[in-house]
Amino acid sequence: MPTFDDILKEVGEFGKYQQRIFLLLCLTGTTFAFMFVGIVFIGYTPRHWCRSSGLDNIRQKCNWTVECERSYTIPKEGILSIPSSEYSQCLRYDINWSNPTSNCSLFTCNGTFINTTTTTISCTDGWNYEGPRSSIVTEFNLVCGEDWKKDLTQAMLNVGFLIGAVIIGYSADRFGRKPCYLISCFGIGVCGMIVAFAPSFPVLVIFHTLQGMFGKGAWITCYVMVTELVGSQYRRVVGIVAQIFFTFGVMVLPGIAYLLKSWQWLQLALTLPNFLFLTYYWLVPESPRWLLNRQRTEETMKIARKIAKQNQMRISDSYIEMIKAEDSTEEISNPSFVDLVRTPQMRKHTIILMYAWFTSAVVYQGLVMRLGIVAGGNLYLEFFISGAVELPAALIILFTIDRVGRRLPFGAANIVAGVTCLIVVFIPQDLLWFKTTVATIGRLAITMAFEMVYLVNTELYPTPLRNFGTSVCSSLCDFGGIVAPFLLFRLANIWLELPMVIYGILSLLCGVFVMFLPETKGIPLPETVEEVENIASFHNRSDKKNGIPIQCNKCI
Repeated sequence: MPTFDDILKEVGEFGKYQQRIFLLLCLTGTTFAFMFVGIVFIGYTPRHWCRSSGLDNIRQKCNWTVECERSYTIPKEGILSIPSSEYSQCLRYDINWSNPTSNCSLFTCNGTFINTTTTTISCTDGWNYEGPRSSIVTEFNLVCGEDWKKDLTQAMLNVGFLIGAVIIGYSADRFGRKPCYLISCFGIGVCGMIVAFAPSFPVLVIFHTLQGMFGKGAWITCYVMVTELVGSQYRRVVGIVAQIFFTFGVMVLPGIAYLLKSWQWLQLALTLPNFLFLTYYWLVPESPRWLLNRQRTEETMKIARKIAKQNQMRISDSYIEMIKAEDSTEEISNPSFVDLVRTPQMRKHTIILMYAWFTSAVVYQGLVMRLGIVAGGNLYLEFFISGAVELPAALIILFTIDRVGRRLPFGAANIVAGVTCLIVVFIPQDLLWFKTTVATIGRLAITMAFEMVYLVNTELYPTPLRNFGTSVCSSLCDFGGIVAPFLLFRLANIWLELPMVIYGILSLLCGVFVMFLPETKGIPLPETVEEVENIASFHNRSDKKNGIPIQCNKCI
């Protein structure tokens, strides 16, 4: 039976129809970036200090400035009775301000007021926060002894990613890409709105987790859909450009956050666009490759005719009849995890790709948290530059993978990331500019590896298992996202550079392991497990009689 790649040769591999669908679906990458890194602004922690009850009247009557108030109520941080220049954020003087003297001359900033106590207590009356920006931190007072709850919020988002990767990934292979995508977009919107108006922190965490589940489902399903709709020679372009839309989201986010100081309005602005994707019910078709694999030939050919018409191509009636005549009566099987490890090549792919996803997540997030991109403390500018740094990675991939293939750049990117992490360990702190430069090179390299694993993963699984296989393997990315901050900060307490040593070892091993994967350059997406098992032979077949390589009739 002809494969969908054979049909694409008739109707056009990346014509106007596919280009339109591609651009529509890629917008999902931008909104997913908002969710993935939005915690930087939604969970922003401003400078803060203890609030003292009964102080409001004195502040108004004596016209106290913020600096005056802190000088009277907040101790300076320090050790061994040597104060620093910073005020404590979690302690205040134990003074009862409920019945103060009415003489404001005793409360001027010239130091005439003498503090009669050095006893300090924790912030029992709440906190004051500096600046106009609100966040979940200021809303629920996630500071001092409660600051771990902010980290829990992001960790639970990654738990949601992990759940969504498995559940929605499986559902997309069994019930179809399009319904799972639309349900996920609806779920993102609803859960995001509930998060914005959450009456308590537990409600926020629960629905933030569910938002992550739907978000990961929408992103993975969208990525699989765009790669399944085009021919093999265009797959690398759509695979990498789709991730550029993610980078675009990272770069746009600080601008939106700068304009919207309220975290609720920011949350809504980042969430509500997902409801627009529900219009894709009329604009985007089900994956015809998935339909053909599920033996729904009539629906496949209906979409093929639409593609041919908009691409100004023509699919002959005799070709359609041939496909219908060869329609298989073979029983359709549903995906399971056992299918990913049952055969030798599938088992090898699954194990290596799982490790590659985990390594990419741990090293990428670790370097993002560690690397100071620019100095000066401008959160919006720093975040914009951190996103812009990723653009060269995508361009390097676009200009290399069709010339040298997938495997070599994939392995080299991991090795370069590993080597740079280890080099950073031995660069002294007084050469900070050099240390930062080398770490930035490592950031570029691991970004390349991260983008490559998406592409390679979709090319190494057959159509019935592609969405499920990509989701299961990428679940190790979500697990890496959960452990990355704990790995960084706990190991740094032992030795500041120890995390970089771990990152270097993980990346170097990954660079070696991915070289055992088969090269997929120029090979159509496999339709069956048998094709996956024989994928390496596409580049190894040769004419034994003449010693001339033979190109498989499925290769382009």
